[in-house]
Amino acid sequence: MEQVFAPWRIDWVERDDKNDGIEGCVFCELPDRDDDRNNLLLARDDHAFVMLNNYPYNPGHAMVIPHHHTGEYRDLDAETLLAKERLVQRTIDAMDEALSPDGYNVGYNLGGGAAGGSIDDHLHAHIVPRWGGDTNFMPVIGDTKVIVEAVTDSYDRLHTAFGEQDGVRVTDGESAVVVES
Repeated sequence: MEQVFAPWRIDWVERDDKNDGIEGCVFCELPDRDDDRNNLLLARDDHAFVMLNNYPYNPGHAMVIPHHHTGEYRDLDAETLLAKERLVQRTIDAMDEALSPDGYNVGYNLGGGAAGGSIDDHLHAHIVPRWGGDTNFMPVIGDTKVIVEAVTDSYDRLHTAFGEQDGVRVTDGESAVVVES
């Protein structure tokens, strides 16, 4: 039996409400809650927000998500599209500052289940920081992916990096950084 020690996951496993009280779309509900840090929301503007992936491929794996609920990329108006892509840029800048990766995978899972995404009715861009050698024998031979940093530690590092950018407002370490329009 393969075992990977990940003690930080026990809080998530033992939580009472397995759906976190979410009845509709997770990407529509989480930004409206008053618990950005626990919901992993890093930054937001009037059109989109950035949150860490609960099931990261690598430390710092984030998603940029428009507030507009749609699974169709072509449904986004020009203003929303531009604001969302500017948040992609800011996210890459924050990752450069906080994580110093060697590269990135950035992309969308469009078209439902065939594209491989687990949430296909609310568009989101994945930004996965990559390092030389981050793929090793574990996923290839052991069918196991090792994430070397707790999601909360990635949150702290990226939140700080977003907060140091120009044109942002930081209220505290628990709330998402607000990108001023």
